[in-house]
Amino acid sequence: MSDSYIQELFAERIGGNQFGKSTAIYKFEKIKRAKRAALESNPDAWIIDMGVGEPDEMAFPEVVDVLHREALKPENRGYADNGDAVLKKAAALYMDKVFGVPGIDPEKHVLHSIGSKAALSILPAAFINPGDVVLMTTPGYPVFGTHAKYYGGEVHNLPINAANNFLPDLGSIPSEVLKRAKVLVLNYPNNPTGASATREFFTRVVEFARSNNLIVIHDAAYASLIFEGEPLSFLSIPGAMEVGIELHSTSKSFNMTGWRCGFVVGNELLIKAYGSVKDNTDSGQFLAIQHAAAYCFDHPEITRAISAKYSRRMDLLVDVLNRAGFEARKPAGSFFLYVRAPKAAVDAAGNRTEFANAEEVSQWLITNRFISTVPWDDSGHFVRFSVTFQASGGEEGEKAVINEIDRRLREVTMEF
Repeated sequence: MSDSYIQELFAERIGGNQFGKSTAIYKFEKIKRAKRAALESNPDAWIIDMGVGEPDEMAFPEVVDVLHREALKPENRGYADNGDAVLKKAAALYMDKVFGVPGIDPEKHVLHSIGSKAALSILPAAFINPGDVVLMTTPGYPVFGTHAKYYGGEVHNLPINAANNFLPDLGSIPSEVLKRAKVLVLNYPNNPTGASATREFFTRVVEFARSNNLIVIHDAAYASLIFEGEPLSFLSIPGAMEVGIELHSTSKSFNMTGWRCGFVVGNELLIKAYGSVKDNTDSGQFLAIQHAAAYCFDHPEITRAISAKYSRRMDLLVDVLNRAGFEARKPAGSFFLYVRAPKAAVDAAGNRTEFANAEEVSQWLITNRFISTVPWDDSGHFVRFSVTFQASGGEEGEKAVINEIDRRLREVTMEF
């Protein structure tokens, strides 16, 4: 049977009859291809992967033990739908104990998610009509905006850069855009910049949302992975529960990326809307996984141990990059280090390579120094390093990786 007619049947939201014909290559695919090419040319090369956006270790053994015990229970075998009370109660206590947000009603203010990505893909269906505008930072995690466009919505990008401490300028939004805006999506500590929000900024966000009838969605996937001070939740700000919701996840904070479990918490009516769409989207995460996640939320010391490791690695990496000429500053949280891209590199023989953007820098680093990073050219030219690199042998293994990066970068001079 000919499939020629199939080409005419794709939805316009994914490209219509042009679907599959684009030759554009996503930057993460370019990185993968560059890695493969480097290894083909140098089969024995040690590729140091500093671009990984997920934890480098497994969930803690005690969490795996909980999963095992819960998976053996017959009562956990069926559809979970919108979950049972176990995770919701743990989430409410977690919000109070870790973030100082008391008064969360597990039955009214919390629902589980199959990871934050799933929640961000579900939520637009509850809020976005054709012509509605979503306010999002650039760079940023695009999933909510992608699905908003599927429903006929528009995305207005708010550039974040070093000049504004990687916080969006809410006053820069044109009035005609603001009139149609319905949702403001934030993510702090931020991917990819590693920047943290402040209580003062979140206070402005609450007032801004009230003044402009906006829903605030705060993706707090890295909120408890901090190196200094106390974790900050958007919902800890007076009035935040009236205007928004927050997404939490076990992926980054508890080394459980593949487990796909988290929760959405906040305004009762917004949670009800999320649950209504979710109920028609999925059948819930396996209850054994939910209960293992609940164990994690009851044991935030797990996250503190993970944060200590990332903090230690970040100190080492910042020192090495600064010796190489970068302007690296340790972030207050997350596992990302976001540095300005150099304009050129000069090797020991005097050969000079100029870079037009961060993508060219990342390609050069993987090809010439076997160091994999992620480029970001959305607002300025930056390169993202991650401290979730593979290192065996504990702290000594970490130092060995960082020392090797130091050795490779000492062979060149970076120009900014």
